[in-house]
Amino acid sequence: MSKRFSNCTAAAVLTAVLGLASAGSIAQTQGVSANEVVIGTISDLSGPIAGYGKDLRNGMLLRVDEINAQGGVHGRKLKLLVEDNGYDPKRSVLAAQKLVNQDKVFAVIGTFGTVHTLAAMQVQAPKGVYNLFPMSLSREMYEPVDHLKFALLSPYFDQLEAVIPPLYKSTQARKACAIYQDDDFGYEVVQGAEAGLRKAGAQLAEKTSFKRGATDFSSQVARLKAADCDFVVTATLIRETVSVITEARKIGFSPTFVSPSSAYTDLIPKLGGKAMDGFYAAMTAVHPYPDDASEAVRNWTARYQAKFTDLPTVFSTYGYTMIDLFAKGLQKNGPQLTGDSYGRALESIGELPSDIFGNPPLLFTPTQHLGSNKARLSQLQNGRWKIVLDYDQFK
Repeated sequence: MSKRFSNCTAAAVLTAVLGLASAGSIAQTQGVSANEVVIGTISDLSGPIAGYGKDLRNGMLLRVDEINAQGGVHGRKLKLLVEDNGYDPKRSVLAAQKLVNQDKVFAVIGTFGTVHTLAAMQVQAPKGVYNLFPMSLSREMYEPVDHLKFALLSPYFDQLEAVIPPLYKSTQARKACAIYQDDDFGYEVVQGAEAGLRKAGAQLAEKTSFKRGATDFSSQVARLKAADCDFVVTATLIRETVSVITEARKIGFSPTFVSPSSAYTDLIPKLGGKAMDGFYAAMTAVHPYPDDASEAVRNWTARYQAKFTDLPTVFSTYGYTMIDLFAKGLQKNGPQLTGDSYGRALESIGELPSDIFGNPPLLFTPTQHLGSNKARLSQLQNGRWKIVLDYDQFK
């Protein structure tokens, strides 16, 4: 046997061994195969915020289909599994158990709700499954820093800390109050409101809460009116926001109402009508109206409508952005995808510019797993959301 042949044989054997090792590492990474990455999402498709959840899911599916039509990322296509939690934390746990233990997902993306995400993470973390970009804008989604959890946009606390001072002063308010859902989401909103009011030289004079799923807010609204509140922070979602403001209008109570982005949705004016005009909400991405001034948004809206018939909402854009960001992380990671390497890829991806929907630039680092803490402020005017304070207008 010649020396040259021997060297070639050794090289071939080494290549084969490395190939087997690579295949073995892929096999050991849950949800990852040579041609596929399996991911999941947990959302409300049948409960009180199904309007949010379905649009979020559709936005995710649109971007998944686009990526797969282009051949995937590094030869791997995305497989998205969707679980309905009905906005019930117990069902969120069951959904997480199915995705993690039965479906063997690599990551859970865009879980809807603070309580639900926290419950699901208890299932995901022991199995090394990523919790990415949840639709829960709580600081617990990225603090303390953990290699398995990354959040996308400004938490409710930061949103209200930013938007309340200029709004409180510009409306010449004198007495601030809050109505909040009695859970982690509500507490986060109240804490953000208190922080913002401190910056404005004020404080909450009255607080009143309600249980998740409540439909009657007459006693809470009457309490706020009796307290002579002229500035009310609401930790509410769709139905609750409409009910609170409708009840206030009915009894002649007209404070300035402001919410975090939990209530920034076109469903508010659709369900509440003209009475919702004047309502403020923090936000990042804009609601994608079909006649939007941006050609890119109009084209995207047309693609979405062609696929799902319905027009998209801002939650559709969130879902689309989440999958797009996940794919960017895969691209940065390279072909050798493991449970550890993906987090490092996100941390080193660099600043991502603002997207077509108006989300702020995003940046992750080894010590910062929140993409951005910036927010802006919109108001309902004649049934449409209008930006009244943009990112660069906060001091």
